[in-house]
Amino acid sequence: MTGRPIILAAGGTGGHLYPAEALAQELLNRRHTVIIITDKRGSAFQKLGDKVQIDCVRAATFRPGIVSKIKAVLDIGLGIWQAALLLRKLCPVVVVGFGGYPSFPTVFAAQRMGFRTILHEQNAVLGKANLWLAKEAKVIAASLPLARDKVVVTGNPVRAGICAVRNHPYPALDGTLEIFITGGSQAAKVFSDVVPDAVRLLPDEIKHRLHVVHQCREDDITATAEKYRAAGVKAEIKSFFNDMPERLSACHLFIGRSGASTVAEIAVVGRPAIFVPYPGHADQQQLRNAEIIAQKDGGWIIPQEQFTAETLARQIGHLAKNPALLESAAAAAKSCGQPEAVKNLADLVEQEISSQNTVMAKS
Repeated sequence: MTGRPIILAAGGTGGHLYPAEALAQELLNRRHTVIIITDKRGSAFQKLGDKVQIDCVRAATFRPGIVSKIKAVLDIGLGIWQAALLLRKLCPVVVVGFGGYPSFPTVFAAQRMGFRTILHEQNAVLGKANLWLAKEAKVIAASLPLARDKVVVTGNPVRAGICAVRNHPYPALDGTLEIFITGGSQAAKVFSDVVPDAVRLLPDEIKHRLHVVHQCREDDITATAEKYRAAGVKAEIKSFFNDMPERLSACHLFIGRSGASTVAEIAVVGRPAIFVPYPGHADQQQLRNAEIIAQKDGGWIIPQEQFTAETLARQIGHLAKNPALLESAAAAAKSCGQPEAVKNLADLVEQEISSQNTVMAKS
């Protein structure tokens, strides 16, 4: 147990929030004091209950336009000032940043104040925020090998409930074929546009076997549900599923984006996936993430410009007629899983604390 707290800096999308949540729970299990500094979107951490203190600071994403950029700089500056006040009061033993703009003010302030910092990179390439902070970080914990100094490969932490699904066998393909679709943190509209039209093109003998679980934007629920009804396919549609372990356990095929946390979860539970990487990242990080599983034959990549109803219908039809292919892909995906990632990252945090205590004792 540490007398001084460990601070986790994370916010924004689930790709940054979920690994931080997993580490927080592991550190709490090891009897550490954990404090989370997040942005206004960090409400997901509330599920940790009253076991952690949660503070918010201002943060911003740089968007096109000079006015937006000026506002972002002002918001980040205010966030750094807010974080510095918190850090002075809390005096953490270490600050762990999980990338993304919401983590930047806290980690930047910590580095300027002389606190030891660890960065965690979920993606197959270093994100912008972590890239800016890497020089002053003590160590970079990576999900995958990165060609940089100070990198330790720990894997990408997955929440305990989803990790537990790893022990569940791939569901038998003796009747219903369950497809689970998510559109990432923004519930991408492309899936609501394409997937229902794709299943409509399938032969009746396949459509009658399908059960679709589809996460889409609130505004798209009614229209998407009507498309599935018109296609004669059973579908459950929500803007958010709070029972992800159960959904992943039951699904035979996943369709969605390939954000780092999504890929890590699919690999840990071992489910075949059709990935449609988000095309807007200059570094193509989601494509790199998806390749981890696709190169092991655990999934398939369809670039968004090729993600049409006809293309998807052919792929689903082929898989539905070849259950052995789905089963082998499930095993291949599972071989890519990193169920020990949260333990590895917590061990690394404790090693840095121990190293710091040794230095202080000698001085």
